[in-house]
Amino acid sequence: MPKIEEKPKVILEEFRVKNAPDDYGLADEKWNFKKFVKKFRIVIVRMDNFEMEFDLIGIQPAFANAFRRLMLSEVPSMAIEKVMIRNNTSIIQDEVLAHRLGLIPLKADPRLFEYRPEDASEGTEFDTLEFTLKVRCSNNKSQPKDSYRSEDLYENHSVYSSQMKWQPIGNQASVHKEADVGPVHGDILISKMRPGHELDLQLVAVKGIGKDHAKFSPVATASYRLLPEISLTREVSGSEATLLQTCFSPGVIDIHSDGRAYVKEARYDMCSRNVYKYNEIKDAVILSRIRDHFIFNVESVGAMPPNVIFVEAVKILRDKCKSLLDELNIL
Repeated sequence: MPKIEEKPKVILEEFRVKNAPDDYGLADEKWNFKKFVKKFRIVIVRMDNFEMEFDLIGIQPAFANAFRRLMLSEVPSMAIEKVMIRNNTSIIQDEVLAHRLGLIPLKADPRLFEYRPEDASEGTEFDTLEFTLKVRCSNNKSQPKDSYRSEDLYENHSVYSSQMKWQPIGNQASVHKEADVGPVHGDILISKMRPGHELDLQLVAVKGIGKDHAKFSPVATASYRLLPEISLTREVSGSEATLLQTCFSPGVIDIHSDGRAYVKEARYDMCSRNVYKYNEIKDAVILSRIRDHFIFNVESVGAMPPNVIFVEAVKILRDKCKSLLDELNIL
């Protein structure tokens, strides 16, 4: 780890970024591969099947932003593209219903499917998933007396994503399981109905990318921020320590048993600069951010774990670089 003094920083003053507008602290330095290899690290802070927080250390902003954009718009996923409506007597218009269905995230792993050709009139087992949704609302014949709850009065009064039924194409049933290709969440509300309302739909899901439509994006959010750094220039104690603590996000500033304030965990600060509102403590703090230390947060919609999504983004960037080099060699 380099010394704190050696880390490239951007200083946050009360009303501006230091040296602005000449240098906001985000300008890329001249590329040095040996220096990059020596400094670059990835540190996973927390991770589960849906969310991951990790640090990219020793990298330039252009690369960090490229990974974010690739995860949002070019890592593929499966989503419902076409809805054939045989019957829809619910109160939801056909177009709105189709839009809602398209936004339901599917578990299907896009790496197991191919892109469907644009000129293809029908899908195949290699590029298409088909589902049906057939639900009719009726009165509950065994409804209890004196009850006005929809759950007691009607059957199928709410249509959920769990009621979508997978219809295997070709040899798909031997390759995939229904639990592995259906909706990520079974409790997504599609529509509310009353007796006489009916839905009879055929759904066609294909592989796509978020650049074409947001429903194909494999992440709910993918964002990053620079690592905050907080330095105390003098001892802060007593009532000033308590005031200092309230100026930052919870967990950033703590107080010793003797009443002295100290920086406990700067990474959780949102850099609000509230401390500059108070003349008695504004001189005790230097706020900065580390220019080459990015805190990433990736939240998957469920088809792929967030760590896999990031790796896929890296592969896409690698392939783009190869394509560019090939084009340059041809010229």
